[in-house]
Amino acid sequence: MNNQVKSQPFSVRIFMPGGDPDGVKIIERSNWTGCGVLAPRTLFSDSRKRHELARTGVYILVGSDDQSELPRVYIGEGDPIKPRLESHYKNKNFWTHMIGFTSKDQNLHKAHIQYLESRLISLAQKAKRCVLDNSVSPKLPSLSEADQAEVEDFLTDVLLCLTVLGYGYFDSEVSSEANRVEYKLSSKGITANGYESSKGFVVLEKSQIIKNEATSIRTHLSNLRCSLVEQGVLIDRGDYYELSQDYTFNSASTAAGMVLARSANGRIEWKTEDGRTLKSIQEEEVENQDHGDD
Repeated sequence: MNNQVKSQPFSVRIFMPGGDPDGVKIIERSNWTGCGVLAPRTLFSDSRKRHELARTGVYILVGSDDQSELPRVYIGEGDPIKPRLESHYKNKNFWTHMIGFTSKDQNLHKAHIQYLESRLISLAQKAKRCVLDNSVSPKLPSLSEADQAEVEDFLTDVLLCLTVLGYGYFDSEVSSEANRVEYKLSSKGITANGYESSKGFVVLEKSQIIKNEATSIRTHLSNLRCSLVEQGVLIDRGDYYELSQDYTFNSASTAAGMVLARSANGRIEWKTEDGRTLKSIQEEEVENQDHGDD
């Protein structure tokens, strides 16, 4: 199954019908039968009138979690999705934004959206980049091989649009580039490994993490570490934690702080085997590009 963002060049059209960059957004791609609607909860009374929400589709509710540094997410499906969203507007208090995806040609049927819902929940559980509000994990419905391939292709575009919008909670894929630069961080008997990616800084599975936090650690970093323990990303090995999977952090400094259990400058802490810092390699790459442009 292909759930990765497509690697070829692409464009996404984001239309703001109200003229407000923080308001309702309509997301479309050329040659894609799907369509997305992103709306803040504060504008739900207006967005619920959108004809896109009167179709069969899947939706995602996003908000903050009171006990975690990670966002809280609920994934659902509806035929159509509008009544489900209206119910959640009354009964679910955590969410601040909703994103709905439907088909412009209305070719999605009940089994298709159940498949999409199940796959999105499964991907979110695997990535562990959010706290799922869903209490159950629905099984994949039975689809023909042709239908399954078609819905997987639709899902790929949904994931691409979510990443563009800044909701990349479903991506646990990592780079397999042979020429990527790997970095190491060693301190107090632990060793962690990682590399830079377009999404942030990836710390590799089985990296060791300092367990006891410094008194000066920032609250958000401490909360993030607690969230990763609760999610099973950090496994208690007695004297230290161990990373149970490759995990992407939004910056090298956040990654270093998580590993060292204190505030840290990741551009200096992460080093190659020969001792070069991430900072020196980044600056070297810029210098080489400047010389190449001369």
